[in-house]
Amino acid sequence: MSLNGFQLLRPRTVSDAVTLLSKHAPALTLAEPNTKLARGGVQILAGGTDLVPSMGQKLFEPDYVLDIRGIGELRGIRELPDGGVEIGALTTLTEVERSPLITDRFRVLHEAVKTVASPVIRNQATLGGNLCLDTRCLWYNQSLAWRKSCGFCIKKDGDLCHVAPGGTKCWAAFSADTPPALLCLGAEVEIAGPGGARRAAVSELYTNVGDGRIRLAKNEIVTRVFLPSASAGMRGAYLKLRMRGSIDYPLAGVAVAFHANGHIEHPRVALTAVNPAPLLVKGTDRLLGGKSTAAVAELAEQVADAAARTAKPLTTSALTPEYRREMIRVFTRRALLAALVENFQRRGR
Repeated sequence: MSLNGFQLLRPRTVSDAVTLLSKHAPALTLAEPNTKLARGGVQILAGGTDLVPSMGQKLFEPDYVLDIRGIGELRGIRELPDGGVEIGALTTLTEVERSPLITDRFRVLHEAVKTVASPVIRNQATLGGNLCLDTRCLWYNQSLAWRKSCGFCIKKDGDLCHVAPGGTKCWAAFSADTPPALLCLGAEVEIAGPGGARRAAVSELYTNVGDGRIRLAKNEIVTRVFLPSASAGMRGAYLKLRMRGSIDYPLAGVAVAFHANGHIEHPRVALTAVNPAPLLVKGTDRLLGGKSTAAVAELAEQVADAAARTAKPLTTSALTPEYRREMIRVFTRRALLAALVENFQRRGR
């Protein structure tokens, strides 16, 4: 698939990147869907593993591509004085996967990262790019000719959502692997803009609307991810459903994390690929918090039911919504037990 012509911009600092974004991006408020204006303007290139194929499908037709790979300050993993960890947005998923800090202290993120696509793609893809991944749908992620034959869709060039024809909302699913793990860890992101840098919880980054997925103005950029010291040592697991054993995006994913020392503390469960945003499952702390680790297996079914109620999968993929919702229930049980086994193994060392 050929790409339309564009001008490549290569900033060397975050400040330069923000300046170029402000110059070339349309003026938008945070509430306006950003993918509806994908023709013209500017798109940010980090790893490029999602953007470049989408440009080939004519889902994005920018006049400018802002290549931020030359901004060295956005790379690397650094331990903070309080025991937390800072990860640059341009840090590759391979670097995150292989980091001893992440593997030993933030296990659920390690488990999620190692499932992304394939080793070759993880060598190129970045953590910031995975956080900002475009939402996906069977009716959207197609060639221009395919989409034109269907009259396009509400997310791109049309006015109808084929998934929910009676509504006005885009239900394209957010299908990245790392955000649910970061939600479980209570992570924050740093966002740079014309007014300087601001920090926000990962949970505040997403809108739960398929065609305006993230709360970023067109002249803002995600620069860093912060893992809090309070989440260090959490036991965790991540499980995903996909068509093939590798490469594919998740069609349902569950992340689980908790502290355990005889009792469960701060338990969290988060979902991906079954809603237009990654979401924490409400009520998890009420069901598991303060309970004995021995009771987790008994309570897992109740948590799994809560997760299944949180999931709102529609016909955005080749698998049925009913099957994907049921797999959320299955994976929640399995992830809880896997995290519990990991806890026992570590205590026995």
